[in-house]
Amino acid sequence: MTKELWINLPVKDLEKSKSFFAALGFSFHPRHENSKEMAGLVIGEKNMLIMLFPEATFQTFTQNELADTKRGTEVLFSIDAESREEVDELVGKVIDAGGTVFSEPREHGPGMYGAGFADLDGHRWNVLYMEMRLISTE
Repeated sequence: MTKELWINLPVKDLEKSKSFFAALGFSFHPRHENSKEMAGLVIGEKNMLIMLFPEATFQTFTQNELADTKRGTEVLFSIDAESREEVDELVGKVIDAGGTVFSEPREHGPGMYGAGFADLDGHRWNVLYMEMRLISTE
């Protein structure tokens, strides 16, 4: 059975994308540190990988046109934060690194606080702090 999941994501400029995510505090898998064709963006405590590929390389895998992120959303990556302050801090880093905030930090109902941003290639990300004791499961 499947043991891992890799998410592959096209980027216009691999080095700029690596710099952007590094500025947000993310790390990269050392296996690809010297590669000009890919980078493994490490997400979370379980070290899930989002593989960043130059668009031309990505297209050789998909054999399909790339989504135009200026016209539509192909995916929304959701990541957690440990506090409201961490949400706010990440949004500040996104702005400083050249990303775009499309949803300012705000309440999303009882116990949920979050924001949305787009990376340099227009891929959309959602960062949420969830105070589980306040969230109703009914």
